Amino acid sequence: MSYPPPQGPYGGQQGYQQYPPGPPQGPPSHSPYPQQQPYGAPPYPQQQQQYGAPPPGQYPPPGQYPQQHPQQQYPPSQYPPQQAQYGAPPPSHSPYPPQQQQPHGQYPQPQGQYPPPPHQGQYPPSQYPPQQHPPQQPPYPSAPYGAPPPQPHGAPPAMPTPPSPGYDPSQIARVDMSGAADGLRKAMKGFGTDEATVIRILAHMTPQEIPALKQTYQQRHHRSLEADLKSELSGYFEFAVLAILRGPLQQDVWCIYDALKGVGTKESLLDDVLIGRSNADIRAIKTAYQQTYRRSLESDVKADLSAKTERMYSMILAATRQEESAPVYPQAVDADVSELHRATEAKTGTEQLTVCSILTSRSDGQIRAIAQAYEHKYRRSVETVIRSEFAGHMEDALVRMVRSGADKAMRDAIALEECMKGPGTKDERLVERVVAVHWDRQHATQVKGAYRHRFGKELVSRIRGETSGDYEKILVAMLE
Repeated sequence: MSYPPPQGPYGGQQGYQQYPPGPPQGPPSHSPYPQQQPYGAPPYPQQQQQYGAPPPGQYPPPGQYPQQHPQQQYPPSQYPPQQAQYGAPPPSHSPYPPQQQQPHGQYPQPQGQYPPPPHQGQYPPSQYPPQQHPPQQPPYPSAPYGAPPPQPHGAPPAMPTPPSPGYDPSQIARVDMSGAADGLRKAMKGFGTDEATVIRILAHMTPQEIPALKQTYQQRHHRSLEADLKSELSGYFEFAVLAILRGPLQQDVWCIYDALKGVGTKESLLDDVLIGRSNADIRAIKTAYQQTYRRSLESDVKADLSAKTERMYSMILAATRQEESAPVYPQAVDADVSELHRATEAKTGTEQLTVCSILTSRSDGQIRAIAQAYEHKYRRSVETVIRSEFAGHMEDALVRMVRSGADKAMRDAIALEECMKGPGTKDERLVERVVAVHWDRQHATQVKGAYRHRFGKELVSRIRGETSGDYEKILVAMLE
């Protein structure tokens, strides 16, 4: 598929939790989220239970499922952090757990051990289902593919998640960028380039500062900053610098164009950009793509893909996910769990679009609750089911949806390792993923913690071993 040249620029991503008291729980063989004991704690005992499993013999009756934990921030030095008990009312009002608004790059936490069920299936007054709501709410009725689940009668409307930093063109830092602009011009004047100055100035720029820097450079020096750097740099160092200068929104648009151009489609690049995003970010990406290439993103995706893969991306681009502020209703989660099981393991053949419809329309908090409840009820993780029932790109895309809901920092840690494992390094993908992670400093810290937790080594050290020169230096600087 061919595209017209860009018509001009358009004008930009938190956490884990402490597990409940008791002996640490080891992961089952199929879980992608291993636990780690707190720093300084004694080694794990040899006998371990399944990750997230309740004490033996204490599973709740069928149809009931474990308590969950809301997302919240934690100090960067803690991995995982402490969290409040699911179902405990927040300090102000709602008896449901608070669902934080999660712009792109802010990350939920993995969940801890399921608590023992109450006696005879009765919930304590402080736990769900809350008495303020009808005890028997009907599950979601069937809806068109990609449609969000309806709110129960009388439920307040969910507050929309705002765009991520840099995804609103009006978000420009009102700061003096003349020093940075002059420093970059000086670094490129004369013979050779002062790459160290370029790295120092650009590596920690915020999404809002990037457009202000480019505007100031143009005003003071009557030159394009991108054009000047492109003429001075080369290789993967240039690739990384230009990815930073585009800012997060225009970098997403550039990546989508790169994924769709030419023969074939880079579906994994589309996944990186589009899966797990808020409705506001998806709308911003579609608008920026239209303004940059004078083409509809939906039309280009439809022309490049086919069959069920194209329909899955159409669901994603519809931007009709439940907002992160929407409450998690236990009856709705039960209905989704049953529907996922019916469409996969409970029958011969898989209803692929049913699975896509559920996972593309639920919020991160709802997907996390569904994944917990499914594993508790059927003793298999949703990710394991997807890997056994799907193949190829749709398998990878659905796994990324589940990981986005369960633990985005771990999702990104695994994605970074996939760029470096095996023979050779996938350098362009490594650059794109490091740049995407680095826009949110707290998230970058959490990704490094998740990487250490999963792979037993430091992410920065791993990158140093796979790269070299100024290319290595700018990747390391973005993560430090």
